Amino acid sequence: MEERYYLTLHDIMSEQQMKTDRRSFLEKALGAMGVLTVGTVAYPIVKFLIPPETNSPDNSTIDVVAVEEVPVNSGIIFPIGNKPGILIRTPEGVFRAFTAICTHLGCTVQYRSDLIHIWCACHNGHYDLHGRNIAGPPPRPLQEYEVNIQNGRVYVTVNA
Repeated sequence: MEERYYLTLHDIMSEQQMKTDRRSFLEKALGAMGVLTVGTVAYPIVKFLIPPETNSPDNSTIDVVAVEEVPVNSGIIFPIGNKPGILIRTPEGVFRAFTAICTHLGCTVQYRSDLIHIWCACHNGHYDLHGRNIAGPPPRPLQEYEVNIQNGRVYVTVNA
């Protein structure tokens, strides 16, 4: 009868080699876990600090809403490509349109009828009804768009 010998890992490697291999494996595994943890935390921070590229229409006119759908002293948010715009009907009944992106950190602004101005909830930024920054951290005014009324509809012209 033929004898067969099977070698185990223990037969091939010395005890010291096995301890070294385990240690290096654990070091590499813990290092990889550390890199993954740092990446998991850093990725959302980087995505927040570097906003995505957006496409917006250049020199286009947008049919926003019917005149009667916007009460006096109110505002609505409407899309300009994939960016928000804000249409305001002042207490005097005049329509004004602006970008709805705060010039501070890019949050979406809203119209506050109780304050009679545009407000950014992120850091308490305030803009008057002409888009000028009047309080809070916003460094510059909102971009204003041309508003036209035709056949009972409100149209906003965006000039890039």
